[in-house]
Amino acid sequence: MKVAELIGFRQFGISERGIADPGPGEVQVKVGAIGICGSDMHVFTEGGIGEARCNYPMILGHEPAGTIMKLGEGVTGRSAGDLVALEPAIVCFHCEMCRRGKYNLCEVVRFMSSGTEPGFFRDTVNVPVGNAIPMPKEIGLHEAALLEPLTVIVHSLKFPQLQAGETVVVYGAGPIGLLTIAAVKLAGAGRIWAVEPVAHRREMALAMGADVALEIGDSVKTILADTNQRGVDVAFDCAAKGQSVNQCLMVLARAGRLVYTAIPSEVEVPLNMAQMRTKEITLFNVRRANHEIEDARDLLVNHASLFAPLVTHTRTLDEIQSGFELLEHYGDGVGKMLIKP
Repeated sequence: MKVAELIGFRQFGISERGIADPGPGEVQVKVGAIGICGSDMHVFTEGGIGEARCNYPMILGHEPAGTIMKLGEGVTGRSAGDLVALEPAIVCFHCEMCRRGKYNLCEVVRFMSSGTEPGFFRDTVNVPVGNAIPMPKEIGLHEAALLEPLTVIVHSLKFPQLQAGETVVVYGAGPIGLLTIAAVKLAGAGRIWAVEPVAHRREMALAMGADVALEIGDSVKTILADTNQRGVDVAFDCAAKGQSVNQCLMVLARAGRLVYTAIPSEVEVPLNMAQMRTKEITLFNVRRANHEIEDARDLLVNHASLFAPLVTHTRTLDEIQSGFELLEHYGDGVGKMLIKP
């Protein structure tokens, strides 16, 4: 199989490796498309995320979709040729968190693309059959590769319990922010503000359902003016850059809810506790997803035409270096970039 490895800081290498047949309970998948996540970009441009530093070489990529090639012993309910999205988290089902149903907090999770667990920037992979999520025929390969990030968004929406007509701001209009905008719109949000420094991403935010797209500079002042100084009901920090989390706090109304979806580069992030305390703001942290795959798949199937334009660029596995560099510099109007082995 062909593999793209991060072999050093900002440096990918391509190699060929063998791969065994799928074991009992596994399927072998021809990987067709893998989305580049913001966490992949952290690793590429910063050498890690927070306290988790890179251990080169490593295979990134955890937003994959592909086609089943072979079935391991005992596998039923899947067939060669099936289009599947692949869940990167392999959980134990036995630890305290798993027994409580919090699989996203599994104490011994094997998250493919993290640490020493190889991810999906390769053309072939074996995974447990439960991690191969069947996709209906209405969904294409590119849309299937959006399932993993969309599942995170569906998980994030469970925290604030958004009510119809409530106002929302989303800081950061990268792919996660754009998916959040679309999801809160479908959930019945009232007015939606997007805050994003990159011009073409502001345009994409409007296309995905935002009513207003602002640059960062005067965003707090503008949103407070738009709401007669009340503030918004729910804020999503999908940027985790600079003062984004504190700007969220400043634009929230009393009893507002802040959902922290993004992953910050820093281990410690300063918070404006005066804003949190005096307005009794509730902060929710998001850790991947849990039990939301079917809901996310239904959302994707029912609104494929809304989500599909998020994918703007593709690169082959051999072109992965240039794909990451384009994303790093927000070049060519890039939204979601897919790597296609």
